[in-house]
Amino acid sequence: MSLLSKQNREVLGNPLNLDNPILVQVLGICSALAVTAQLEPAIVMGLAVTVITAFSNVIISVIRNTIPMRIRIIVQLVVVAALVTIVSQILKAFAYDVSVQLSVYVGLIITNCILMGRLEAFAMMNKPWPSFLDGIGNGLGYALILVIVGGLRELLGRGSLLGFQIIPDCFYDFGYANNGMMTMPAMALILLGCVIWVHRAFFYKEDNK
Repeated sequence: MSLLSKQNREVLGNPLNLDNPILVQVLGICSALAVTAQLEPAIVMGLAVTVITAFSNVIISVIRNTIPMRIRIIVQLVVVAALVTIVSQILKAFAYDVSVQLSVYVGLIITNCILMGRLEAFAMMNKPWPSFLDGIGNGLGYALILVIVGGLRELLGRGSLLGFQIIPDCFYDFGYANNGMMTMPAMALILLGCVIWVHRAFFYKEDNK
C-alpha cells in the first residue's frame, strides 16, 4: 500500500475537518478550555498532544499483537505516561515560561480522551504507518481548534498575538478597548461553542443514511 494512498490521506485529513476530535467527537474539551487564554500555550499544548498521540499510536501498533487484552488499557497508559513525562521535561528545559503557563495540564494529557480513544479504536487494530498518520491527524485537528480559540481570545482580550501588539494604538485613541471578558475561562467555552456551531452549520453534514 502506498504511504500516501487514498485511505491514508483520509486517515490523516479527516480529523482536520469532518471527523475533528473536538468539533465532531467533542473530546478533549477540558484542556481546550484551560490553555487557550493566550496563543502561545495553545500552540505548545497542541504540538505536545500531536507528538504524544502520533508516537503512542506507533508504539501501541507495533506491540499490539503481544499485549494481553485484559491489561491493554494499563499498557496504553504506561506508554502515554512515559511520552508525557519526556515532553514535560523537554518543555521545562527549553520553554520554561510556557511550561509554567501550562501548569498541570501537560501532565493531564495522560487522561486526554483523544489519546486513549485513538489507541483503543485505531492503533490496536492497524499497522504502524496508518496509526502514525491517525495520531498526527487527530493531534493537528485538536491543535487547530486550540489555535483558533487561543488566537481569538488573545487578540480580542489583549490586542496582541504571541505577545506582539496587533491592534494599532490609533484604535485605542478612538476609544477602542480590549474585551477583558475574553481572558476569563467562561469565554473559552462560549467561543468554542460558536466554533462548533459554525463548523456544523457550514462544513459538517451529518450522514442520515
